[in-house]
This record gives sequence, C-alpha cells and structure tokens, in this order.
Amino acid sequence: MTIKPNTVVALTYDLHINQDGEKVFVEQANEENPLVFLYGTGMMLPKFEENLAGLTAGTNYDFGLVAADAYGDIHENAIAELPLDLFGDMEKPEINSMIPLQDNEGNRLRARVVEVTETLVIADLNHPMAGKDLHFIGTILHVREAKPDELAHGHPHGMHGTDTH
Repeated sequence: MTIKPNTVVALTYDLHINQDGEKVFVEQANEENPLVFLYGTGMMLPKFEENLAGLTAGTNYDFGLVAADAYGDIHENAIAELPLDLFGDMEKPEINSMIPLQDNEGNRLRARVVEVTETLVIADLNHPMAGKDLHFIGTILHVREAKPDELAHGHPHGMHGTDTH
C-alpha cells in the first residue's frame, strides 16, 4: 500500500539540522519506537508529508526541508515578558528551560526561557526548530488504511489496530 491521505504510517527517522555549517544530529525514531501518524490530516509538517507521498513499506527516504517549509523563520518579536508572580509559588524558571503557556484563544504552546529578572521571565515563543533547515533520513515501516474511528478522532490507534493511549 502506498502513502496517501487517510493512511496510517509508521516510520523511522534520523533528524539532523545544519548548524554553523555542520550537520548536527537532533533526534531519532527507531523501529522499537517509530513515528506513527495519520497521513493527510495536518498532524505533520505539510512538506514532510509531501516528501513521503506515494512511498511504500520498506522504502528508504532522504530529504531536506528549508526552514520556511518546516517551522518557519525566527520572529524577533515573538518574545513575551511574563510577570514573575505569574509562576506563583513555583521556583523561578531556569534559563533555556521550556515552560507551558496558553494564549488568549486557549491554544497551548511552549516557550523557551531566555532571561529571568527580579520581576520578569522573558520567554521566546519561537518553535525551538524555527530558523533551522531540517534533514530527515529513514525507512517506511508500515502503511495501512485508517479505520473510521481513527479518522473520527484524528489520530491513529496503533499500527495493527491496538489503541496506543
């Protein structure tokens, strides 16, 4: 079966970024812990899915995504100054730690702490991979038709029909 909309895909990948002219390893999904997703429903980066379209189980892939096609460019104005008292009795967040936030519409996001003062926590709202070109190398492990309940829920329930949550 080929990868197309409304299929469940399991794959391995090694993700690298180009940092200061060097290829740097970032993360991996292997055969024991593959990436499993519902193709064509907006779960993944559109250009990532575009590069997988039409592939079948057992196929190896190797492609790159420029920052604009991945997590976008870095936006210098995506900085939030949060009052320290917003964190209540919690310890002050550490520099470079990730903190959970929620915008005015209720959307959840994570921000990286870039500075902590006596009264403020300065947080960078850019995605950690913003401004970075991504390079994926991997293998398609399985492809199957999504089940009606998976389509209704918007996510896969395992590669072979067992619920993974």
